[in-house]
Amino acid sequence: MPAAIDVPQSLTLPTPGDTADSRLVRAARGLPVDRTPVWFMRQAGRSLPEYRALRADVTMLEACRTPDLVTEITLQPVRRHGTDAAIFFSDIVVPLQAVGLDIEIRPGVGPVLTDPIRTRADLDRLPELTAEHVEDITESVTRLVAALGGTPLIGFAGAPFTLASYLIEGGPSRNHEQTKALMHGDPELWNDLCARLAQISGTFLKVQVDAGASAVQLFDSWAGCLSHADYLTYVRNHSAKALAAVKGSGVPRIHFGVGTGELLGAMAGAGCEVIGIDFRLPLQEGARRAGGGHTVQGNLDPALLFAPASVLERAVGDVLASGAKAPGHIFNLGHGVLPTTDPGVLTRVVELVHSPVE
Repeated sequence: MPAAIDVPQSLTLPTPGDTADSRLVRAARGLPVDRTPVWFMRQAGRSLPEYRALRADVTMLEACRTPDLVTEITLQPVRRHGTDAAIFFSDIVVPLQAVGLDIEIRPGVGPVLTDPIRTRADLDRLPELTAEHVEDITESVTRLVAALGGTPLIGFAGAPFTLASYLIEGGPSRNHEQTKALMHGDPELWNDLCARLAQISGTFLKVQVDAGASAVQLFDSWAGCLSHADYLTYVRNHSAKALAAVKGSGVPRIHFGVGTGELLGAMAGAGCEVIGIDFRLPLQEGARRAGGGHTVQGNLDPALLFAPASVLERAVGDVLASGAKAPGHIFNLGHGVLPTTDPGVLTRVVELVHSPVE
């Protein structure tokens, strides 16, 4: 286990948990900021050698359920890069494992379920999530809020559609054929399954907020495989219920999906203050499609972190210029950090965002 955590003075500006005036929270609310806030999806680990050393003999789900490891891993990229927020180190299937599903994360594959959920009888294997199922999550968030001080912690959960797809397919899927077949073939079962997952995701978000998270993000990683009509008919209401679980908390809610350029307006309608936009669409256009009233998050192409410095600097400037035309902007990648990314390049991006290129 890691030794006692030393937090740099720069991370302890106000009292622990006091993040209302942080760049991230202000930008999420559409308020003026002195610099555009920046954090990276999958920043907690992935490209950091110190993360790989810590995880060398520990499975992903074991790491996610061990507060000492969660705390250290979440803080590592904030220390190294000076990002304006920490993203809680976890995985979208953690609450599914917590309620008793036999699920594992296989290296190079992703979440795998031994017995997929495809019948009404299978629903009995998926009970509602309570705070008691994830007391370790509460402990991890509490520790992090104390360590981070004025730097916000972003909690997160998987959206019902993406979780449902993993459970129905039994793992990652390219075409989501079993998922769509059940969605259209037995809509009553589909809605009952997604309602259960909305409760699980919403409770998982609420646990993190109750422990002190300053913002949350709902990941709908696979929603881009859906038509606009299917998203509205079968998916949006369930995402809305998950997001509604923390509506009264006052924390900003971020909604993000991959390949969802045609769904941004519908996703924004699920209830969020910030709409995440992947790298396939300029932020200005994404903001327009979302209705023009949301802070936007994104959206540098992660592959450009491998480009020459001059190309990267120009790309960062373009994202900042596009984001400046929205009601608010949180700089991020348009998807997650690739594992082979040079950590020094991520640090340089933070520097560029905090001192915009002329």
